[in-house]
Amino acid sequence: MNGHDPEREQRLIELLATIHRGWRYEARNVPGLPRWWAYRYQAVTPAQHAAGARDVVARNTVHRLAEALGRQDEITHTIRN
Repeated sequence: MNGHDPEREQRLIELLATIHRGWRYEARNVPGLPRWWAYRYQAVTPAQHAAGARDVVARNTVHRLAEALGRQDEITHTIRN
């Protein structure tokens, strides 16, 4: 995404919230930190964590956050306990 379109980003976050329901989303405007953050509602299990699942995911763009959440969901659905 070129530039920063807050309305478009918000629509994409709302879409993500319908697809990846186990997460809460937050935008941050802190220099040096990623802009978009997602926090799991339910903590991952030790086995999921060992496989790469995380309780918090942060990326600079909504698109990259969506990719990361897709991967996170793959891990947690593959490793149930």
